[in-house]
Amino acid sequence: MENTRCFANRFSDYKGALIPGQGAENIVVATIDKILKNVPIDVRDCDGGLYDGPAGVAYMLYHVSECPLFSEHRDVYLKTAKQVIDVSVRYVDAEPDKNMRAAFLLGGAGVYAVAALIYKALGLADFVKPLSKFRNLWDVCAPINFLECGSDELFVGRAGYLCAALVLKQKLGFEILSRDQIKSICQAIIDSGKQYAKRKRKPFPLMYSYYGTEYLGAAHGLSSVLQMLLSYQDVLSEAEKDLVWQSVDFLMNQEQNCNWPPELGAIIERENELVHWCHGAPGVAYLFAKAYLIKKKPQYLDTCIRSGELVWQKGLLKKGPGICHGVAGSAYVFLLLYRLTGNSKYIYRAQRFAEFLFTEEFKAGSHSVSSIYSLFEGLSGTVCFLVDLSQPDKSEFPLFSVFV
Repeated sequence: MENTRCFANRFSDYKGALIPGQGAENIVVATIDKILKNVPIDVRDCDGGLYDGPAGVAYMLYHVSECPLFSEHRDVYLKTAKQVIDVSVRYVDAEPDKNMRAAFLLGGAGVYAVAALIYKALGLADFVKPLSKFRNLWDVCAPINFLECGSDELFVGRAGYLCAALVLKQKLGFEILSRDQIKSICQAIIDSGKQYAKRKRKPFPLMYSYYGTEYLGAAHGLSSVLQMLLSYQDVLSEAEKDLVWQSVDFLMNQEQNCNWPPELGAIIERENELVHWCHGAPGVAYLFAKAYLIKKKPQYLDTCIRSGELVWQKGLLKKGPGICHGVAGSAYVFLLLYRLTGNSKYIYRAQRFAEFLFTEEFKAGSHSVSSIYSLFEGLSGTVCFLVDLSQPDKSEFPLFSVFV
């Protein structure tokens, strides 16, 4: 029976040699040209934030401009990035719903964060403007029930706000929020998770829901919430840290054959399983990578390695080239594993997935994507991956810092 979610992986596995230089620079430049001819730069087209709006294209241009291989394009890419992000900033400045302004991947917080990075890269002193707009959002998401649909997840909730602050700290080299601000947001996440787990009589200390669903994956679920709490564990009390680690181990035990169901308690149907960054092992792996980097326990690394094996088998996704539920998102797991282990096998596997993106089989058999130029669903995310494949020691899934 043909798998409806992924292509068969017909590549032979690593035999000790990488694929010689794939000349990705030309492909990257050509793909960027194509994206820029088609990306809408009108304030009416700025919905979708970093996820599938033009702001994500601006981030991609910033990311490419940071890579030495593309230094001759740096100025043009950064100036274009500024044009695109400025329109997105105008759009979110006018957003009447302050909760949407505080959203990371779908709203204002992410747009302001990326604007600050682009301005700083251009040497503009007024990078502090978007930065202070970003900082002023912390008190929007600090109250425990700031969003009815679920206050804590990555796209619009508190975990996302912390994630944006982490990216800023990593790229700018200083902490954007005060210790007290970070602490109050972490506190709200923990209190919210404790209350939910207690109310729903969960056998573990922290749980969350988004629109009534108890997601586990990186997009809206437990794994990225816990990942952010680990990223800021130095502001937590010993008792709070304990709750977080108990929850990490609880999630580790939810594994079914190297994968995680999209929601708590679901049984994975093998022929129909989700192997995506958003739902499943390719996103959950980042939590266990973070856990391993902190505690150095081999079982956390083993969990990441098993995720990588599943991705090698089932990660050539038919849903397109993107990072959320596409081939580039799968391939980023190999770059993560390379950074954790130093094993070149993972660079080879990422190379093979990159190669597959340009085959006739992929072009003919993958689903058409409505936002084909976007960061999370389309080609901008693919460009970030190809750039990172050329510098694997610095590679990292876009806007999802593990190595901070």
